[in-house]
Amino acid sequence: MRTQNSKVKIQNHSSYEGLQKDIRSLKTPKIEIWKNQYSDKEYTIVMEIPEFTCICPKTGLPDFAAIKIEYSPLEFCIELKSLKMYTIFYRNIGIFHEHLTNKMLEDFVKACRPRWARITSEFNPRGGIKTTVVREYGNGMRREAK
Repeated sequence: MRTQNSKVKIQNHSSYEGLQKDIRSLKTPKIEIWKNQYSDKEYTIVMEIPEFTCICPKTGLPDFAAIKIEYSPLEFCIELKSLKMYTIFYRNIGIFHEHLTNKMLEDFVKACRPRWARITSEFNPRGGIKTTVVREYGNGMRREAK
């Protein structure tokens, strides 16, 4: 029996291509800080943002998540109102879950230079798939935010 060779056109790019090309240079609101009077003590601060929203860059539909920020402050602590304004900024931004978590950690570390930090973004299911993205900084982590 003879089979016929069919030519299959392989698409080399995704329909998502170009949607996030400038995400690293996205201008976000400043996260303010205040002087830590206990910088000689190692302790952990945990902040939770249970009603975080952003936009799917592909569909334009809202994405909902719970964001958990854990950090050990050194010289500075994060001012909460400015963090709230920072997170509200993303309500109208089309951003992939992975990019959001990375961008948030980089901005957070730039603002307060903690001993260590971890951001966990737990997104509600989209298309039947729940996404959780975790990024860490410090404590000997090989990939640190810049």
